[in-house]
Amino acid sequence: MTILSFEDLRNKSLEENKSIYRIAEEEEALLSEITVDMVRIKVLEDLTAMKSAIKNGLKSTEKAISGWCGDDCDKLKKRYRVQGALFGKVFEKITAYALATAEENLRMGRIVACPTAGSCGIVPSVIVAVAEEKNIPETKQIDGLLTAGIIGLIVSNKVQLAGAVAGCQAECGVASSMAAGALVEMLGGSTDEILQAAALAMKNILGLTCDPVCGLVEVPCIKRNAFLGVHAVTAAELALCGVESKIPIDEIVDVLQRTGQLMSPLLKETSLGGLAKTKTALELEKVLFKQD
Repeated sequence: MTILSFEDLRNKSLEENKSIYRIAEEEEALLSEITVDMVRIKVLEDLTAMKSAIKNGLKSTEKAISGWCGDDCDKLKKRYRVQGALFGKVFEKITAYALATAEENLRMGRIVACPTAGSCGIVPSVIVAVAEEKNIPETKQIDGLLTAGIIGLIVSNKVQLAGAVAGCQAECGVASSMAAGALVEMLGGSTDEILQAAALAMKNILGLTCDPVCGLVEVPCIKRNAFLGVHAVTAAELALCGVESKIPIDEIVDVLQRTGQLMSPLLKETSLGGLAKTKTALELEKVLFKQD
């Protein structure tokens, strides 16, 4: 891969007068030894799988084995039918689609890990919800997903995208950054606006721990997808009106890496600290695993 940092990406985009998604599809074609057209077909397959996961999640109320989760999306839908969300239709769809996808994951349905299974609802909910409400064509959705992909790929050059390594900042946090960049691309933003959106989303989620209750990708993971889908939109809106991160995104990635290193192992997917060791969580653990 020739693009190892966001500075490399920005320089290549400006020097060659290419959109970030163009660079992304060319890089992927080079890495996979296939044509750009084939890359876009593969990305379309991912986009289609994302939409299927949303559709399946929206119509199901099947609970997880734990019995804790599985019908939160249905609760949202019922509320929205009676009383719309304060922030409007896009907000309704993002929150519902994020929960639908995350709940489909806990049912062992087919999802796209973007960048991880635990954060699988963030990028799809933003891309699909905004595309539906703003009538954005499929080709632009593909451009957005390519943009999201290269953002995640560059971060992964320095930080392994896993809660066990760097906490949830490296999963849901990076997913929100990817979604923010994708959204700016879909709305016609510039290279600098895309990178600012990604930076704003990432720096405002630094330090997010991974403390799943009972070691399951349910609490707090599922609802976190809905929150960080909206977080991504906030970052995109700020970037599109000229708000900038004073700290460059490559430096933010460095901080994400160092924060992950400083984070206690108890807060990195071990379920030995944080929410996982609250009084209620310990009681749930006894019931779930039938402990005395």
